[in-house]
Amino acid sequence: MTLTVPPLTTGFSFASLWHELIQKHGDRIALRDPHAEPTLELTYRQVYEQITNFAGGLQALGVSIGDRVAIIADNSPRWLVADMGSLLMGAVNVPRSAVADPQELAYVIRHSGSRTLIVENLKTWQRLAPHIQDLEITATILLSSESSPGCLAFKDILKKGQDHGFTAPVLPLDHLATLIYTSGTTGQPKGVMLTHGNLLHQVEYLDVVVQPQPGDKVLTILPTWHSYERACEYFLLSRACTLIYTNPKLLKKDLTSENPHFLIAVPRIWESVYEGIFRQFKDKSPRQQKLIHFLLSQSETYILNKRIVTGQSIRHLHSGLGAKIAAATQMSLSFPFHRLAQALIFKKVRAAIGTNFKQAISGGGSLPDHIDTFFEMAGICILNGYGLTETSPVLTARRPTDNIRGTIGRPIPKTEIQIRDPETQQPLSPEQKGVIWARGPQVMKGYYNNPEATAKVIDPQGWFNTGDLGWLTPTGHLVITGRAKDTIVLRNGENIEPQPIEDACLQSPYISQIIVVGQDQKRLAALIYPHLDELNAWAESQGIPERDQALLATSAVKELILKDLQPRIKQRFGYRPDDQISDFRFIPEPCTVENGLMTQTLKLRRNLISERYADLIAPLFDEK
Repeated sequence: MTLTVPPLTTGFSFASLWHELIQKHGDRIALRDPHAEPTLELTYRQVYEQITNFAGGLQALGVSIGDRVAIIADNSPRWLVADMGSLLMGAVNVPRSAVADPQELAYVIRHSGSRTLIVENLKTWQRLAPHIQDLEITATILLSSESSPGCLAFKDILKKGQDHGFTAPVLPLDHLATLIYTSGTTGQPKGVMLTHGNLLHQVEYLDVVVQPQPGDKVLTILPTWHSYERACEYFLLSRACTLIYTNPKLLKKDLTSENPHFLIAVPRIWESVYEGIFRQFKDKSPRQQKLIHFLLSQSETYILNKRIVTGQSIRHLHSGLGAKIAAATQMSLSFPFHRLAQALIFKKVRAAIGTNFKQAISGGGSLPDHIDTFFEMAGICILNGYGLTETSPVLTARRPTDNIRGTIGRPIPKTEIQIRDPETQQPLSPEQKGVIWARGPQVMKGYYNNPEATAKVIDPQGWFNTGDLGWLTPTGHLVITGRAKDTIVLRNGENIEPQPIEDACLQSPYISQIIVVGQDQKRLAALIYPHLDELNAWAESQGIPERDQALLATSAVKELILKDLQPRIKQRFGYRPDDQISDFRFIPEPCTVENGLMTQTLKLRRNLISERYADLIAPLFDEK
C-alpha cells in the first residue's frame, strides 16, 4: 500500500516526530530482532505503517481519545507498535509485564479502568482471564499470530486498521499518554500519570547526555514498558538509531555479534559483566592471578589519583595543592602498570564489549563505586543517570565530557534539583545531605485516582519529593546516598543506608546477593545468597570435607564471610562503626523477578524479603 503521511501537528509531538523520521530515514532499519525466526528487521517506514494501522484498528474497534488500553506484554517490536499506535490515536495505555502475577495484573486493569486489552499471546490471556471475569472487556488483542474466539490476532488488528484508515488527532502536550503502575519495593502499585509533554521532554533533551548518529546500533535489554527503557527507546528512535532486542542470557553473545554503539542497562547488568570477568580471572594459574590483581590494584591507584588531580574526586572536593602534587606523584608511579594492564587485561574486556562501543547508559539504581571504577580503569564509558517513574524518568545524568564518577551528574535542561532538610523541608546548601526534590516538565501529573498520595509528594510549587537521599557538590553534581524508605534506624537513633553497605559487601567473592536488615534493632545483620562454587573451592583448598548445603552450615564458613566483610565495609567511604554486619543467615534461593523478590528493574523488594524470611531474621537479633 501507499503510506499516507498525516500533516504535521502544531508543535512538537509524536506524530510530527514520526513524520520527520520517515521523510529523512524511512528506509533505515529501526528495529531488529536477531533471535526471531527468521531474523526480523523493520525499517522506519515499515514500523510507522504498522503503527498507523494499529492506531486505525483501535479506532475501528471504537477506542476513543482518553480511553484506557492495557498492554500486558514484554519486549518485542510489536510492543512498540502497540504502544506508539495507542499513543498516536490519543488512548491512554497501561503497560505491564506479561510475567507479572495475574492478581497484580487484574488490579492494574481494574484500577485503571482499562476495557481494551493487548496481551502478548494466548497463554498470557488464558492465565489472566480467570482473574478479570467480572470486568467488561470490550476487545482483546493478541500480539502473537494465534487465533482464539473473542481475540484479535496482531495481523487482524493491522488489517482492520488498514481498511478503516487512520486520522491522527491533534493532542495537547498535557494530554495523558500512559499510566505506569510502579512495581515498587513496598505497598500496592500506584498509577503514575505521564503526559505526552512529560515523555517528549525526554526525547527533546536527552541529547545533552549522548549524541547518537543515524544508524547507530543500540542493544535493548530492559523491560520496554518501564519508563527508563521506554524514554531511552523514544529518544534513540528519534535520532534514527537501530534498536536490537536481546536478553540477559544472550547479552554476552550479542555484544560481540551485533557490535552495538550503545547499551542501556541497570547496575545489576554491569555487576553481572564484572562478575563474569572475574570468574575468567580465576581460571588462570596462581602466578597469573597474582599478576592480574597487582596490575588491577595499580590501575585503580592511577585512576583514583587522577580524579584528585583533575578535581573529579567527590571524596577530595577541597584538596589543596599539596594533595594534588602527592596524587600526581602516585599517578606517575602507577602509570606504567596501568598501561600494562590496558594491554594485558582491559584490551580483552573492551573487545568483549565490541569495537563500535561508544557509551553505556546506566540507570534504574545507583552504580556501585567498585563497578564504576573498574569500567573507568578499562576505558569503557558508563554514563550514570538518575530519575524515577514519576519523572518520566531522567532528572540528572553524567555526560561524556562531564563524567564525574561517584555522582549521577547534573540536571538535564529545564530541570531543577533541591536538597531539603527531612524535618524542616528547608533547602540545604551544597554538600549537606538531605532529601532530593525535583521540579521540571518531566514531573508526572500525579497518581491516578489518588489525590492524597499525589499531595504527599508534589508540593504547591510543583516540587516532587523523590524519597531519595543525597547531596549536591559545589558544581551542581548530584550524589545519591540512599533511599529514605530504605533507611534503617537502629535503637541508638543512628540512621543507616543499607545500599552502600551492600555494594561494599558484594565485592566479596563468596556473596551473590545480600540484604542488610536491622530496623529498630541494636545492630545490623544480613540475609545472604552465596556463591556456592566459590565457597566449595575455598573448602577444598582448606581441606574441609563438607560441600554445598552441608558446607553452609559450618562455623568455618560463617567465620570466613564475617571476616571477609569487615574490612570491605570499613574501607567504604563514610564508614561508621554501626555499619558492621554482626551476623547473617543464608537464604535458600536468590531474589529474582520470578519469585517476586525483585522488581522488573532488578531492585530488591525489601519489605517482601523481610516478610518471607521473617523466621530467619528474628534469630539474628536474639539477645545474647
